[in-house]
Amino acid sequence: MSDSSRDTAEGAGWGAPELGTYKRLMPTKVEKISWLNPKMLWAARNGVLASWFGDPTGRTRSRWVAQRTAAGSPADKVIRRDDPDRFSFLVIGDTGEGDDPQYAVVPGFLRTGQDTRFAVLASDVIYPVGSADDYGPKFFRPYQDYQAPIYAIPGNHDWYEDLGAFMRVFCDDAPPLAPEPAPRPLSRARLRSLLWHRPRKNDGQRLADARELRSAEVQQAVQPGPYWAIDAGPVRIIGIDTGLLGTIDAEQGAWLREVSKDPRPKILITGSPLYVDGEHHPCTIEGGGTVDEIVRDPAHRYVAAIGGDIHNYQRYPVQVDGRTIQYVVAGGGGAFMHATHTIPRVDVANVAEKEFRCYPLRGDSLAFYSKLYGRRLHLRRFFTVTEAQAAAVVAERLGIPLTRAQQTTTRITWRIRLVASLLGAGRRPDRTARFRLPVRKIYTQLFSPSSATYSPPFFKCFLRLDVTPEAVRLRCHAATGNRAQEVDPPVEDEVTIPLH
Repeated sequence: MSDSSRDTAEGAGWGAPELGTYKRLMPTKVEKISWLNPKMLWAARNGVLASWFGDPTGRTRSRWVAQRTAAGSPADKVIRRDDPDRFSFLVIGDTGEGDDPQYAVVPGFLRTGQDTRFAVLASDVIYPVGSADDYGPKFFRPYQDYQAPIYAIPGNHDWYEDLGAFMRVFCDDAPPLAPEPAPRPLSRARLRSLLWHRPRKNDGQRLADARELRSAEVQQAVQPGPYWAIDAGPVRIIGIDTGLLGTIDAEQGAWLREVSKDPRPKILITGSPLYVDGEHHPCTIEGGGTVDEIVRDPAHRYVAAIGGDIHNYQRYPVQVDGRTIQYVVAGGGGAFMHATHTIPRVDVANVAEKEFRCYPLRGDSLAFYSKLYGRRLHLRRFFTVTEAQAAAVVAERLGIPLTRAQQTTTRITWRIRLVASLLGAGRRPDRTARFRLPVRKIYTQLFSPSSATYSPPFFKCFLRLDVTPEAVRLRCHAATGNRAQEVDPPVEDEVTIPLH
């Protein structure tokens, strides 16, 4: 097995290694998403409108589900497969930007997943607004050689066009919803309706040709809607749709409570992680209760909850009534990397820093962002810190040991400390706090298209889960964009989850 980032800097993708072969898979012309483009910002306005004028996602979702049920989908929304008691599947989140970081994951994904029974895409299948004609270069092309079905749950970006393209691709070519009656004049709903972004009239003209790339019988999967359950071997896998604002509607909540009563062990897949960045986000259910209350109920036998949306990997082993539930963030499948160096020293739900795992390592994340800002602001000599320097200053600020096994102590200068503070390492309050630069979603939205994010290392990842009647082995595999990690995708984290 190849070195991981926990072993060596080379295992993390640093240095001058051989570039991977992923570029051969990419289209000749790649559209790079720029959130500096006013046209792009205007197209993606529905999330803001929903937060200002009320979120219509729950009602729209209910209409999609009713349409699928009327068309003959199972009312319980359970996909019953014939997997054996021992099988494997893949989980990959936030994939669909269609550029270098997404395609860099594909060679390792195919190599590691060649014997798996299916894959699940967890959140944001397509950026920026889930358009149907984007499915060719951002879904069908990259995964054309994966010889198994792919199921998916939508993320907020898939909802920016009311989920129409998602339903066409994953739900048996579901027809468009009939128009709703216009809201009453002068109401908030009326204003929202007037401003609401909708698909282009001709969107989807290239979809039929794109489908040919994944047209083999073994690749086909039809799901009953944007949320579903899969009975696979000894486990039930439940996927929920958290819509535009990271919540679920009352109808979906009632369904989740019902399918959670099944006696077999369960794994939740969600678009919004329940533990992330050292914080608990239990996910509100309309009408009362939370998703995490359902997950924690011992009668429901959940053993893991895996969420997308945040573009990195994190794992929190939370003790609940004498058993451990593994809460995982798995959104590193292709979109721009969200920082891990801003995660404070972990102390949440009795999970301490020594039990917490993340990828990329915080030091690698800080080094990555220091190079981005150095290039973006034309201040490379000031901002750029090496991976060794970044790891050392993160360890100092958080009071933790160096993570990389072969790393030695590096001298930390005032410049390194200042850069770490400006980039929010450890989020420790200090005199420079008010001057911190954006390094998470704001940076992604503003700067990623025009920074050095199209050359390795990318710090992408995907999960492989090996299921037996006794346990599930979960492994996080890295994809850096370098050849070495394509040939033998390193394991960045591994945990065995008992089922009994």
